[in-house]
Amino acid sequence: MSVSPSAQAIPAFARQTHAPCTACHVGGFGPQLTAFGRQFKLLGYTLSAGDKDNVPLSLMLVETYSSTRKAQTAPPAKGFGTNDNTELQQASVFVGGRITDHLGVMAQATYSENGGLLGWDNSDLRYARSSAAWGHNVVWGISLNNNPSVTDVFNTAPSWQFPYMAPDLVPGAPAAPILMGGLAGQVVGLNAYAQIDGGLYLEAGGYRSLSPAFLRDVNADFSGRLSGVAPYARLAYTWNLAGGNAQIGAFGFHAARGLAGANMQGDAVALAGPSDKFTDLGVDASYVLQGGDKHTVTFNGLYLTERQRLDATYAAGISSNLHDSLRALNLNASYWYRNTWGITLGEFADDGSRDLALYGNDGRPDTRGSVVELDWNPFGKADSWMQPFANVRLGLQYTWYTRFSGLVTNIDGAGRRASDNDTLYLYAWVSL
Repeated sequence: MSVSPSAQAIPAFARQTHAPCTACHVGGFGPQLTAFGRQFKLLGYTLSAGDKDNVPLSLMLVETYSSTRKAQTAPPAKGFGTNDNTELQQASVFVGGRITDHLGVMAQATYSENGGLLGWDNSDLRYARSSAAWGHNVVWGISLNNNPSVTDVFNTAPSWQFPYMAPDLVPGAPAAPILMGGLAGQVVGLNAYAQIDGGLYLEAGGYRSLSPAFLRDVNADFSGRLSGVAPYARLAYTWNLAGGNAQIGAFGFHAARGLAGANMQGDAVALAGPSDKFTDLGVDASYVLQGGDKHTVTFNGLYLTERQRLDATYAAGISSNLHDSLRALNLNASYWYRNTWGITLGEFADDGSRDLALYGNDGRPDTRGSVVELDWNPFGKADSWMQPFANVRLGLQYTWYTRFSGLVTNIDGAGRRASDNDTLYLYAWVSL
C-alpha cells in the first residue's frame, strides 16, 4: 500500500494543554487517539492550561528508506532509482491549537522530496461548544476542512487508518473507493457534528471542488471537478468499558465528478461533459484496552463498498463498463508497552468489478496482503527528555502481497510476481 495519511500528532497541542503527548495519543504520539484525545479534537482543539506564551506551531520531518523484493521496471519518480530509495518523505509545518474559547485549528503544509513541492495538507478549522440539552450532555461543532473523513476521531476512518506512515516510491493498489483519499486536499467541506452523552456521534456535511487554479497555487492534485455538493454522513457509537472503550459506526458519501485534462501549458483543467458517480457506504469498529501505564491494545476495522456509474470514463473509452464496483477491507491490531515499544499487524484487501480498459492486466483491481510494523517511541511521556518538544518514532515495516492487480504471476506483463512488490520500509519520524 502506497498511500498514507498525514500524521495528526503535534507537540503544540501538548504545550497548550501542559499534558504529555501520551494523554492524547496511543504510542507516544499520533495519530491513534485516546479517549481524551478524541474529546480534545471534538471540542475544537481549544482545551488550554492558560499559557498565553504558547506558540501554536509545530514541525515534522520523516526520513525514509524503501526497498521492494525485486527492483521496479522503471524509477517510481524523477530523481529516484528502481529500488533501495531514501527520501525526505515529509517535511511539514503545522498551525494547531486554540484561537478563541470555542474556535481552534489543525492545519498542515507539507514538502516532499518526491515532486519537490510544498503544498497544503489536511486542514480542519472548528467551532465547538459543550452544553446540556434535554437532560443530555452534548458536544457540538462545525468543521471547515479539506478532506472527507479528516474530521473523524477514530483510526478506522479512511483519513486516519493504518498504516500511519507508508512508502510513496513503491507500487500501490490500482484502485480504492473515492472516500479513501480520492479527494484529499482537492475540496472544501462544511460539516456539523454532535456527540451525545459521550456515546452517540452524528456528523453530516457536504464538499465542493476547489478550482484547478487554486490547487495549482497550493501544489495540490486535481482529478476532476465535482458536480454540485458531495454529501457526507457519519454515525458512530462508543461504549466505555472497564479499562477501555469500544466503537461501531458507519460512513456514507456520494460524489459526481467529471474528468480532468490539461491545457496547452500542461496545467490541469476540468473537462466539460458528463460526470462519474460514486456512492460509498462503509462500516467500522474499534476497540481500545488500556492496562494502566504499561499495556495498550487496539483493534481497528473498516469495510467500504463503492458503486460506480462511469458516464464520463465510459464515454471517453477509459473503462469497459458503465457500471463498476469496488470494495476495500482494512483490519489491524496493535500492542504497545509503556507507550514506547509497539507492534502492529494489518490485513488489507481491495477488489471490485473486472474492467480491462480501466485496470489492464486481467482487468481486476484485486490486491491483497498483510503488514507488520515494529515501532520505538523513546519520548512523548510525562517524564521524557525535553517533553513535549522532542518526539521521535523509529519504525520498521514490512508489507507482503498475495495478489496484486488481480494476479499472482506476471502482474505487469514484464514477468513480475505479486510477491516482487513486497516492501521493506524504514522511517524516522521527528516532531517538534
